[in-house]
Amino acid sequence: MPVHDWLFSLRSNWRLKVSESESSRSILPSLPLSTPSLLGLGALASVTAYWLVTRPRPMHPIVDLQAQSVAVNGDPCCRRSALLKDDKLLDFYFEDTKTWYDMFQRGLRISDGGPCLGYRKPGQPYEWISYTEVAEQAQLLGSGLLAKGCLPNSSQFVGIFAQNRPEWTISELACYTYSMVVVPLYETLGLEAMVHILDLAEISLVICDREEKAASLLENKEKGLTPKLSCLVLFNDFSDTFLERAKKCDVEVLKYTQLIELGRENLRDPVPPKPEDLAVVCFTSGTTGKPKGAMLTHGNIASNTSSVIKILEGYFVIRQDDVSISYLPLAHMFERMIQVSMFCHGARVGFYQGDISLLMDDIKTLKPTFFPVVPRLLNRIYDKVQGSVTSPLRRALLNYAVRKKLAELSSGIVRNNSLWDILVFKKIQASLGGNLRFALTASAPISPAVLSFLRATLGCLIFEGYGQTECTAGCTFSMPGDWKAGHVGAPLPGSMVKLVDIPEMNYLAKNGEGEICTRGPSVFKGYLKDPERTAEALDSDGWLHTGDVGQWLPNGTLRIIDRKKHIFKLSQGEYIAPEKIENVYMRCVPVLQVFVHGDSLESHLVGIVVPDPEVFVDWAKERGFVGSYQELCQNPDVKNAVLEDMKAVGKEAGLKSFEQVSIVWSVTF
Repeated sequence: MPVHDWLFSLRSNWRLKVSESESSRSILPSLPLSTPSLLGLGALASVTAYWLVTRPRPMHPIVDLQAQSVAVNGDPCCRRSALLKDDKLLDFYFEDTKTWYDMFQRGLRISDGGPCLGYRKPGQPYEWISYTEVAEQAQLLGSGLLAKGCLPNSSQFVGIFAQNRPEWTISELACYTYSMVVVPLYETLGLEAMVHILDLAEISLVICDREEKAASLLENKEKGLTPKLSCLVLFNDFSDTFLERAKKCDVEVLKYTQLIELGRENLRDPVPPKPEDLAVVCFTSGTTGKPKGAMLTHGNIASNTSSVIKILEGYFVIRQDDVSISYLPLAHMFERMIQVSMFCHGARVGFYQGDISLLMDDIKTLKPTFFPVVPRLLNRIYDKVQGSVTSPLRRALLNYAVRKKLAELSSGIVRNNSLWDILVFKKIQASLGGNLRFALTASAPISPAVLSFLRATLGCLIFEGYGQTECTAGCTFSMPGDWKAGHVGAPLPGSMVKLVDIPEMNYLAKNGEGEICTRGPSVFKGYLKDPERTAEALDSDGWLHTGDVGQWLPNGTLRIIDRKKHIFKLSQGEYIAPEKIENVYMRCVPVLQVFVHGDSLESHLVGIVVPDPEVFVDWAKERGFVGSYQELCQNPDVKNAVLEDMKAVGKEAGLKSFEQVSIVWSVTF
């Protein structure tokens, strides 16, 4: 109703009531309202109505936040989600979603052919491939794979060696349409690890994005290291020179579009997988040895995805107009679990351009509502915001606004339309597209201060999860409504979590501390053709031993406090074995002793070096530095020279970029 009509009605009704009262009791005098009074009354009523409609409403937790997990069989060291009615763990959420393939088919049905995968060219808006088109292309591509000799069963392994892009996901769906198994490859594996994987998995066909990557595989074939490799499929164009080179070593090279056309000529009906069928073999980066291939089934994927959906029900339901930004490597399970969650609900996934320096521009253009993220990127956002606040007044205002938003969070209110959002945080939110509803951080620990700050400034739900490839992705997850940082949530509905004694480290389960072990339908089958290391990870009762040390908190959530072996993660999620790196750096001429250290909240390593007194002075002199042993140790230019020498030795030894130290301190005696 227009305001002037509402005011006229209000005035008429008031006079009518006064008139009725006078005629019956002759008590009230006739007091006509003036126009200013009516306008003031109308304005007050309008403001009151607006406040009633838009006032923040707290989200009510679906479980008691002081009891987020339940002891199993009375054992406080072994716990399950409080969302479950009994000890039966969750296998699937929807009756028709028991495999990765099922989840996509559900999205295909409910989306009614809506947009599915998005991509963009530099400076252009996003273009979209529909669910119908994705399903059709996957069937054609899968039929093409069969025409090239692949078998429609879970003994057929197909490699994918590419950056995130729509063709990656279509290739994965093509494999699942015919019950084949995906083996993701990625550049940081290194040459030796790549050869090991292709040989162990007996991969004959690899789908690549660029000629450069295909050429690195071809080089191994030329050396006789990967004799089974017989076909390369490329998304991008390739040169005639490369084609001739491939022919000389009996490797067929096809364009992605050629394989689709071959499938069109030899179209086959889908052969959908069963929950117990193998879906993916995800190889670790081989921190302390050769990479291990974690075998994950479709049932593993369905259970893990369903567990997150179960936790979020009533708090956050993925809608068909939701969109996620895909930039985290599809070679790892975290990103792929995000995608299958989106597909299950008929939502959209938009890919970045493949250049991390353009990611923020992609985000601003895509305007995602769903943001999977690793702590390293959240740290950058935090640092950028803090660095932009230069004046004491602005810093005081920022800190005050954060405190006010955190106070709202503690009472269950999550929003991005408060006065503080409008005055202080709008620019921060706009840098991530302005439409965020949900963010999930995983793969490495995040500082509680950073997490709390971003929960306040971004004005959206931000959850933290914990897990590893061997349990598909996650085994614990933040509970909606619990916005306290410093823990990784309670067990997922598809996982039991227990702590076991580590007496040599003085961690005892009776004290609520110990090695984190998990069991349930999300836990992997074992490592490919590696029974020895499978037995190390999986005990006879099916418990996966993670190697991480945890502590149960009084509210039933888990805190990560240590690592059983001297291995840790950097903030980007990469595992580091410092002893291995130290052994490499010991080969440096000027180095007598070296200690490598890192922190899971940081993205780089530091080193403490003791120069060798017998050779250090002469070594430095050869490089133009003069001085005593002590003087040279304090010379920053000499320190940089030692660091460069260490990096050169590290590179020669095959250390990855994240395994190289970036800061060196010298120690003298």
